[in-house]
Amino acid sequence: MQKLLMLILVSTLAGCIFPGVYKINVQQGNILDHEQLAQLNKGMSREEVRSILGTPVLYNPVQSSRDYYIYTFQESGGDIKEQRVIVYYDAAGFDHYEAQLLDKNPVY
Repeated sequence: MQKLLMLILVSTLAGCIFPGVYKINVQQGNILDHEQLAQLNKGMSREEVRSILGTPVLYNPVQSSRDYYIYTFQESGGDIKEQRVIVYYDAAGFDHYEAQLLDKNPVY
């Protein structure tokens, strides 16, 4: 009986002293780079832009002249890195974009 009790006690304490929990990398959104953005030309239709960049993450029903492409990456529970690209349209089609890209692509 003492051996069984000792085994349960050691197993319980081993679970409490575990050095850490494995945390996975989490990435969400559209991964875009300068090469893709360089393919955009003024006047392109929304469908043509989406064939290059993919489907936007956010739709703004109030401001339908914009598409939002957001990408976030969190490595092992650390800080969240984010990149944003806003694509603007006018009556003729694609007008311009604003991009805040990450320095390096963190895809694993």
